Amino acid sequence: MLKFDVITVFPEYLAPLRLSLLGRAIEDGVLGLDVHDLRDFAHDKHQTVDDAPYGGGPGMVMKPEPWGEALDQLLTPESVLIIPTPSGRPFTQAQAQEYSAMPHLVFACGRYEGIDSRVASHYSSKVRVDEVSLGDYVLAGGEVAVLTIVEAVARLVPGVLGNEVSVQDDSFAQGAMENLVEGPVFTRPPVWRELEVPEILTSGDHAKIAAWRHLQAMQKTAINRPDLADS
Repeated sequence: MLKFDVITVFPEYLAPLRLSLLGRAIEDGVLGLDVHDLRDFAHDKHQTVDDAPYGGGPGMVMKPEPWGEALDQLLTPESVLIIPTPSGRPFTQAQAQEYSAMPHLVFACGRYEGIDSRVASHYSSKVRVDEVSLGDYVLAGGEVAVLTIVEAVARLVPGVLGNEVSVQDDSFAQGAMENLVEGPVFTRPPVWRELEVPEILTSGDHAKIAAWRHLQAMQKTAINRPDLADS
């Protein structure tokens, strides 16, 4: 079973993880999920988790002490600590696949100007620490990134999806779809507002359908992701 632990100052932000397929997988024991309030590990009167940055500048930095207490309690030698940050390495489908085979992922949701950098430095000598970015933009905190990463990882865990074969045709999936985005998809009715489903999809010739889908994926990649098409 893959276990997720998430540390945040906004535990309610992670509630959507208990919906739909992930929620059912958690109820069935296929996945484990616990969300922890960082303020529970701050022991002053106001449960302070941030302070002014050394060196000056705007904003606040998250203090190392509550993070240390929380992570000391949650991390094991098998854990991977994931810190979502715009300064991290880009998150990819290949990384999601790698994480899906691991037993324990711990997420540290930063806020404000981020988490005191000594936290990552300290724990990198004890466990694997990955700083991960969703893209070249900045969010208010790590919670949205965690929602994205957990869903991308969890759906690759056996037993989460109703049809596990479906992940093979995903955009960026390892194999034939690597460096490709998925092409167009269709369902009933065969004609909608004078637009017809491509005839090949109703032919019953599965080899030709597979070839057509691959060609469509290549064409869509060339249009929407030329950076991938050139790789």
